[in-house]
Parts: sequence; structure tokens; C-alpha cells
Amino acid sequence: MQDYLHVTMEDAEIGRLSSLALAHIGDCVYELLTRGRLVSSGLTTARNLHSHTVALVRASAQYEAAQHILPLLTEAEQDVFRRARNTKVHGVPKAASKAEYSYATALEALFGWLYLKGQYKRINALYDVIVKEQSLPS
Repeated sequence: MQDYLHVTMEDAEIGRLSSLALAHIGDCVYELLTRGRLVSSGLTTARNLHSHTVALVRASAQYEAAQHILPLLTEAEQDVFRRARNTKVHGVPKAASKAEYSYATALEALFGWLYLKGQYKRINALYDVIVKEQSLPS
């Protein structure tokens, strides 16, 4: 049976993916981390879980999260981040600036890249830095 929860790819396969494809999977990874964090923090109602999740995964929050981990990235991680940050996107949400959206896309692409490489410990290490710098919304 195929393990769709822990999809991994070879470097050459990952290299053929666009930055937006990496951000597509990374968006899910980042949101899953955030949802897991919130559930384990004791939030119990669907309304609270949803509103807190939205607040933490929006572009402005991801922009801030990226600022905390940028100094810790390896050269390869910086390359993935930079390439995704510079990707042309076709639209920016009203609630985000172009810079915020670019950094959010880059953060998601980085998490997607790490996920596809099977680097779960690294994902958790970077997310832990974000959690320590980020307070839960009220």
C-alpha cells in the first residue's frame, strides 16, 4: 500500500517541481502543524480552532514566521526560499501586501520541500522556533 501521508521524492524529482508546487504541499504541511499545535494547546471548540488557525496561517503571520527562521536556514534551504520568494504570483489577497505574500509563499515552499525530502525533524525544529516567537491569538 502507498503511504500518502509520508510522500517522499528523490532530489531530481523535487527539482523538477515549481516553487508554487512546493508551496502547494507546504501550505498543507504548515497548516497541519498549526492545527496540531492548537489542538494540543487545549482549544476545543471548532470556532476557536478555526479562527486561531486562520490567524496563524494568513500571509502576514507567515511573513513574521519567516523572519524568525531565515537566519537559521542552510544554504540549500535559503536557495529554495529565495527562488519561491521571487516567483511571480498572479494575485495577492486583499489582506496581505505583496511582500508578505511573497514571503508566505516562500515559507510554504520551504516546508513543502522539506516534507518531500522526508526531513520531518527539520520541519519540527523550524516550526518550534516559530512557535517560541509567536503568541497564540486572543
